[in-house]
Amino acid sequence: MGKNHLAAWLDEHKESFEELARQIWERPEIAYTESFASNLQIQTLRDAGFTIESGVGGVPTAFVAEYGSGKPVIGLLGEYDALPGLSQKVSAVKEAVTPNGPGHGCGHNLLGTAGVAAAIALKHGIDSEGLAGTIRYYGCPAEEVLSGKTFMARAGVFDGLDAALTWHPGTSNATWSTPTSALTSIQFNFEGKAAHAGAAPHLGRSALDAVELMNVGANYLREHVPDGSRIHYTITNGGEAPNIVPAEAGVWYYLRGANRAQVDELLERLLKIAQGAALMTETAVTWEIKAGAYGLNVNHALNQLLSDQHEQAGPLVFTEEDQRLAASLAATLEPAVRQLSERFRQEQGLEGTDLLPTAFINPRPVAGRTGGGSTDVGDVSWITPVGQITTTCAPFGVQVHTWQATASFGSAIGLKGMQHAAKLLALAAYELLTDGGEQLRLARHEFTRSTEGKPYVPAIPPEVQAPVPV
Repeated sequence: MGKNHLAAWLDEHKESFEELARQIWERPEIAYTESFASNLQIQTLRDAGFTIESGVGGVPTAFVAEYGSGKPVIGLLGEYDALPGLSQKVSAVKEAVTPNGPGHGCGHNLLGTAGVAAAIALKHGIDSEGLAGTIRYYGCPAEEVLSGKTFMARAGVFDGLDAALTWHPGTSNATWSTPTSALTSIQFNFEGKAAHAGAAPHLGRSALDAVELMNVGANYLREHVPDGSRIHYTITNGGEAPNIVPAEAGVWYYLRGANRAQVDELLERLLKIAQGAALMTETAVTWEIKAGAYGLNVNHALNQLLSDQHEQAGPLVFTEEDQRLAASLAATLEPAVRQLSERFRQEQGLEGTDLLPTAFINPRPVAGRTGGGSTDVGDVSWITPVGQITTTCAPFGVQVHTWQATASFGSAIGLKGMQHAAKLLALAAYELLTDGGEQLRLARHEFTRSTEGKPYVPAIPPEVQAPVPV
């Protein structure tokens, strides 16, 4: 089949994959509830001849689709969960499809579909050329709550891979050269004693007081953590009414740091603060780890391999209509967001002022810098070498997790960026299948050096199970 025919096959079948992405965009589902998206992808892959293993890692909406046999075993990582509250029409005017409904403000409708398209294209390459090797597409739920891949990794789902490739919708075509932050998501629940707040407050023990004291302690902790650490929280339960001393209260924390060890240390200190708050208020506290993602272990060899496919993938072309929508969306951005995006443009070395950049760039990594965001792709990157890129799916300056992003990822702009990503993934994976192992040796050497022989240990305890929607 060869690379040229692989890219041509994806061009010939792009309408079917655009429809797949559009259907998922129109039926957004939040973490662990992605039954429509998961089943749609499963059926598409099964119809193409893949064998399917569903419910992997104890997650009903997670699956693995496999085709081929023998080595090498190449993984393609896909996602399909949406975000709450980001429903939006394909428009430069803020207007929800469903008020307060979910929406694909991170572009996972595109992310997973590109992986499906690349996997099926590679299947045709394996058949037509009689290639040795195995392709696995991983349907990964719940990335937005940073735990889907962790539950899968804990079950050994990613074991045996020689390498994995993935991508993310973005505002430029670029390699993902900066590590992400490691993260722990943890829920604290305090239990006290209810009482009438006016008549007998002395008989009560306020769980809400404990939550607020814990938050005060956490805020004082901020001065004494490594640079780049992040502590976020939201009160999930503050009681029933002002005249009732709350018997129960809860708070949900995200802790981020440059690496897994740093976050684990931060967690130990936060647990002491929670216990101190319980002691001060004569309440009891329990906690549950909800997610524990590793920082992304960047593999520059695989990133370079992905970027090397850009020219052979063919040009990424946006129409005048695409440009008009991009300009209209960019006009809705606040000045501070525009300034941030221009600084990002300079840091990436992206020339020009195009709202829809089509060139491919390889940003130079800055030693010691870690991105503020997190992803459970990080867990996979400590099990096997992972290459990751972004492609232009939204106007430059648009931030993910916004209504402008949802609009972009449901538009022709997002679909064109998705098709380009599918080609890059397929062409890079094809090279891994056919080059005699040279690229895999480079990737494995870098992986071994970067992990320093440290084994991957999931940060979610064995007793914690993935949520199962009722």
